[in-house]
Amino acid sequence: MSADAGWLDDLRWDADGLIPAIAQEAASGKVVMFAWMNREALERTVATGEAVYWSRSRARLWHKGEESGHVQKVCELRTDCDGDVLLLSIEQVGGIACHTGRQSCFFRRLSDEGRKWEDVEPVLKDPKDIYKETPEK
Repeated sequence: MSADAGWLDDLRWDADGLIPAIAQEAASGKVVMFAWMNREALERTVATGEAVYWSRSRARLWHKGEESGHVQKVCELRTDCDGDVLLLSIEQVGGIACHTGRQSCFFRRLSDEGRKWEDVEPVLKDPKDIYKETPEK
């Protein structure tokens, strides 16, 4: 824990000690990912300049790109007016943010009929070529 934790105390953490974090490409403004951070993840993000999240499914810190090499270099960090959401302006190394091998995790759109989700962004790299084990969906 850093000596001056006031900036962390200014945030509104949920009952599990987490805060939502949205990753947005600095150059394009495109939202590429959503994840959670705990205090330690946010401290490490600030200390290293690369995004570190809290993986709820793995119950551990997750340095984005630790396996894939697709790290997120943080250009700027903001919070909303209520202090309960973080916005990370990032440079996505390798151009792939999603474990499916796509630029963005937000690659599904509700069809015009509104009855099903359709993939609208291409896979840039097969996940089998990125990871030793394919991550969970």
